[in-house]
Amino acid sequence: MTNPGERACARLHSSFIIRHWLFRAEGAFTLIELIVVVTVIIILMGLVLSTVGYARKKGARARAETEIAAISAACESYKSDNGVYPRDATSTDVLDARTNGNPSSPSYKLTSLALYNLLFGATNGSRTPDSGKRSYLVFKPNMLYPPDQSQNVLYIQDPFGYSYGYSTANQADPAKGYNPTFDVWSTAGLTTDPPNSGTDTITPQWIKNW
Repeated sequence: MTNPGERACARLHSSFIIRHWLFRAEGAFTLIELIVVVTVIIILMGLVLSTVGYARKKGARARAETEIAAISAACESYKSDNGVYPRDATSTDVLDARTNGNPSSPSYKLTSLALYNLLFGATNGSRTPDSGKRSYLVFKPNMLYPPDQSQNVLYIQDPFGYSYGYSTANQADPAKGYNPTFDVWSTAGLTTDPPNSGTDTITPQWIKNW
């Protein structure tokens, strides 16, 4: 037989345990609540990542526009001194901007390297101008590939990681270029060739001087 004091203690202990478990049950998350929270977090992460991606792409386009303007100004200075725009019969006269839209192709890289040599006053992509040659444009390191400055330049790189396009093909054949002077452009990361006919939805997305 338990005395009244023991029974009171037992009731008090039982009451404490019941309140404790009720508190835990009321404060715990249900499975549905956890799913809702995870879903909201995933949606917010998607919004943040898409915003960051948009801002990065917009920044790259703005930088490409600035670099194309600098290259175009350097070409005008080159013409003032030499009477012609930077031009190479085996590369810049050959690249067809109307049909070739792959900036990773050899033709892009060859024309870009030719433009670098002519504007910087170098030979074979050297990082140092030739003696007595004028540099019409001092390229920033992030505009040149490869980034290792101990190696010769292979091409002028746009903010999207591809070669800039440069063409004087219009001077040789107006059907192969846009400007009668020169074309300089970035494909803005696209690697698709413009269509030979029909509606051209490719080149309008490029960043260009025409």
